[in-house]
Amino acid sequence: MSEPTFITIPHSRAEDVLGVLSGTFIASLGLYLLHEAHAVTGGVAGLALLITYAVPWSLSVVLIVANLPFLALALWLKGFNFTAKSVVSVGLLSAFVKFPEHLMLFSELSAPYAVITGNLLAGVGILILFRHGSSLGGFSVLALVAQERASIRAGYVQLALDFCVIAAALLVVPIGNVLLSAVGAFVLNLVLAVNHRPGRYLA
Repeated sequence: MSEPTFITIPHSRAEDVLGVLSGTFIASLGLYLLHEAHAVTGGVAGLALLITYAVPWSLSVVLIVANLPFLALALWLKGFNFTAKSVVSVGLLSAFVKFPEHLMLFSELSAPYAVITGNLLAGVGILILFRHGSSLGGFSVLALVAQERASIRAGYVQLALDFCVIAAALLVVPIGNVLLSAVGAFVLNLVLAVNHRPGRYLA
């Protein structure tokens, strides 16, 4: 029996806009939960969280500055359209991450719940962006390039890079939060590894 043939239907521009808006909004809520739990995650988002714990800088600003080298890499390896969408996504994430602190106030928040939920939300947000030809910049660019050019799953590549961020967190974050962060980063990358495989979905 021959393999079934699938026809790839590109997303419309309106679908891409909605995808980028929803992906960045969901991811921003995940980052807020992680920040409230004083935890980190993988990627440049985790690095940005880590920096804000060490120095009194705005998470919104650090997200943009830390992504600049990776966005330049995206322009070189992934082309203008992908990079332009990623620039917009990073800008939206930087803006959206400010909203929860004014609209969501927690008198008490379970750290394990916040870390797991935050990483699940971030993973789903990144997955939506991947499927609309965008990303949050950072390690996601390297992960996508490795998947497309070496057939290595994006989630596994990002997991290896994230380990470095989690290890660096030992210098700033209590070890209990670091262990929670490691579990959370694994959850985030599991979402990507299971749902974003070569040939499974072509946007």
